[in-house]
Amino acid sequence: MTSVSGAGVVVTGGGGGIGRAIAHRLAAGGARVVVNDLDAGAAAGVAAEIGGFAVPGDAGTEQGVRDLVTAARSHLGEIDIYCSNAGSGVGGPASGPDAPDEVWQRAWEVNTLAHVRASRALLPAWLARGQGTFVVTASAAGLLTMLGSAPYSVTKHAAVAFAEWLAATYAHRGLSVHCICPQGVRTQMLADAGRPGEILLADTAIEPGQVADALWEAMAGGRFLVLPHPEVRDYYGLRAADTDRWLRGMSRLQRRIEEETG
Repeated sequence: MTSVSGAGVVVTGGGGGIGRAIAHRLAAGGARVVVNDLDAGAAAGVAAEIGGFAVPGDAGTEQGVRDLVTAARSHLGEIDIYCSNAGSGVGGPASGPDAPDEVWQRAWEVNTLAHVRASRALLPAWLARGQGTFVVTASAAGLLTMLGSAPYSVTKHAAVAFAEWLAATYAHRGLSVHCICPQGVRTQMLADAGRPGEILLADTAIEPGQVADALWEAMAGGRFLVLPHPEVRDYYGLRAADTDRWLRGMSRLQRRIEEETG
């Protein structure tokens, strides 16, 4: 079980959406929260709402992560919980193998390497004291897939894989890892996904606060997977048990998207 009251917390991508909801939920539980976001005004706004501290910057770059960890430690003393939440979005006019290298690279930097870089900065101190909590905001796309966006899907798979590796490697040394894998969440990212996102996700989309509540419950219960949409567990099981059947179903869904979007 992760203790939140009095903990020093960092939330990247905390200026809106899921990050803002996580910052609010953990602050309500007694945490001292550093809010990071590319949008300095958004970071400052959320920090003001929760009595936190804003550290704007790009958590998708190596220097941005180093600067954030340094500033957060200066303010908090210790970082006890790091919520690696910032993400690079879904979709666009070229979202498959034809997507430009810079689109693939940005997705890789934000959706995967940001977690690697943060853990690199945090693990030595956490392992030395035998305690630390790392939260990765991945996606159900990382357990299943995301039709329409190869860069997003592939890098979210990598995010889940890295979170699993961290948990398997360091749990016995006091590291707690939680991996958040929602389907649609009513954020700007979902709105930006356009008609494909609406077809795939809108009907079951939830509010960001529901994701934060699911994380809170997983932290209390010591659970790795955070599934705000419980049905994802069944889909994940089907994918593993009968991959060909699952792929046939996804192919049918892809054809529906193509038919409805012209």
